[in-house]
Amino acid sequence: MSGTVVRIGGASGFWGDSSVGAPQLAEVPGIRYIVFDYLAELTMSILAAARARNAELGYATDFVEITARQILKTCRERGIRLIANAGGVNPEACAKALRSLAAELGVETKIAVVGGDDLMPKLAALRERGVSDVATGVPLPQRVASANAYFGALPVARALDLGAEVVITGRVVDSAVTLGALIHEFRWSAEDYDRLAAGSLAGHLIECGCQATGGLFTDWRDVPDWAGMGYPVIECDADGGFVVTKPQNTGGLVSVASVAEQMLYEIGDPANYVLPDVVCDFTQVRMECAGSQRVRVTGARGKPPTDRYKVSATYLDGHRCTGTLTITGFEAAAKARRSGEAILERTREIFRRLGLPDYTATDLSVLGTEGAYGPHARAHDLHEAVMRLAVAHPQKTALEIFAREIAPAGTSWSPGTTGSLNAGRPNVSPQIKQFAFLLPKSEAQPRVSIDGHSETMAVPAGSAAPLIAGADAQLECPPLPEDAVTLPLIRLAYGRSGDKGDSCNVGLIARRPEYLPWIASQVTATAVADHLRHLVKGRVTRYALPGIGALNFVLENSLGGGGMASLRSDPLGKGMAQIVLGMPVRVPRDIL
Repeated sequence: MSGTVVRIGGASGFWGDSSVGAPQLAEVPGIRYIVFDYLAELTMSILAAARARNAELGYATDFVEITARQILKTCRERGIRLIANAGGVNPEACAKALRSLAAELGVETKIAVVGGDDLMPKLAALRERGVSDVATGVPLPQRVASANAYFGALPVARALDLGAEVVITGRVVDSAVTLGALIHEFRWSAEDYDRLAAGSLAGHLIECGCQATGGLFTDWRDVPDWAGMGYPVIECDADGGFVVTKPQNTGGLVSVASVAEQMLYEIGDPANYVLPDVVCDFTQVRMECAGSQRVRVTGARGKPPTDRYKVSATYLDGHRCTGTLTITGFEAAAKARRSGEAILERTREIFRRLGLPDYTATDLSVLGTEGAYGPHARAHDLHEAVMRLAVAHPQKTALEIFAREIAPAGTSWSPGTTGSLNAGRPNVSPQIKQFAFLLPKSEAQPRVSIDGHSETMAVPAGSAAPLIAGADAQLECPPLPEDAVTLPLIRLAYGRSGDKGDSCNVGLIARRPEYLPWIASQVTATAVADHLRHLVKGRVTRYALPGIGALNFVLENSLGGGGMASLRSDPLGKGMAQIVLGMPVRVPRDIL
């Protein structure tokens, strides 16, 4: 790295992340930007419902009421600029609330708003055109709660060019808040694809808060001081190379392995990581230790962006409810399962008497029995177990009946039934699902507003050329010797998993380069599909990332509908890598 270095801190990975990140990062010497990611698909629907109740809401209120209140004055004094997608479905209201706070604190600050992503006014025309979901092909539903295009970094950079000290956006891709700052600082052009890919990778690594600094790390025992975890900081050079680090004297861990895990989080084909500004190729990314708690990252490559925006819509599809019971004593797991089966049988009989239809979906599990492991679960003689029963139904009335029928188990059935984890009866809530489609970029134009000035931005049209899929690993592995030993994969690899709709990815990084051929020869797409057949209903594809000695598996139709649509206890696939890391692998004894 050479020349001017720009320091950017990532203070939030979702709406609900800890409030300690922003004040911690504001104290980092030389930091120039603090960025925030608040928006998951479910968050957008929650914000849309809030705006429907009150036109002054619809944004991530924590950004104003907690975060900005803590740091706004300090940041203005130190010249630190803030970029947040906290605007949700109402970025103008967020900016208005922030202006009121600034006046209360006696702070002068220039606030810009990036909007134009809200497509709700265009839904009727889109439905008439026959827009369909990219994964399922089903048509656009009638009862849509939110619909937002994923914008890129160019409007964020433009807001900074216009002098904004705080940039509030609606829906942008998570990494755009970081890439926008780098485009502004280094004057990268919209065709400088390698640097745009590098800046996007930098943003991807810090967009999930502490997940880059030891959070969710496979070797969790090696991560010190969880309570004092440091939030991530990147130090980026004009050529796109950067270092990942964290504030001094904070907890957590920045290592090649922890950063590599985060690079693999929630990606599909690593040769085609599609973003609005660039299609990134991460296959040749390299990471190396650059000192204590410092990792240097290089090698990202870029290609022209596609000519479409991804649009994420959410819609209402009935209702859902989840009940729990804690069971203790002998054969606790068997008693818990029988209790759940009895609740389903009883409520179905009530539905029949009342002329109500059956559940549209149910998920009965007994926590503590390794149910997510399916046929790989170990037998346990549990003396304490939790029954978890999640159900969906088109009518709220039916689920209110279900909610009433949980508590009677305390006196009707199993000995040792101690109560529910719910406070009182479980709540019945709307069943919200995601609908994703693609839209030509010309049909959704970003708008930047600051100090009474508003302009609509023209972004590059992008390329309609099809993408060439990335490659699988091509590694030769010698025959196993007679003294080969069998180990769980976790002894040979690190792992991280995450969700994209109803698909999940599992990234594996070899702990040592010499392990990779043995892993690749045995942990194939077919082997992973077989190991996870109780969870994965679709295709499994494997991609190689030789730069960091990694493999990435994309598991389609693997999350029971995914995210807010899934009734599973792990709807986001967070535990999928843990299950894969239990796969047995045979290796020569002498390489261990």
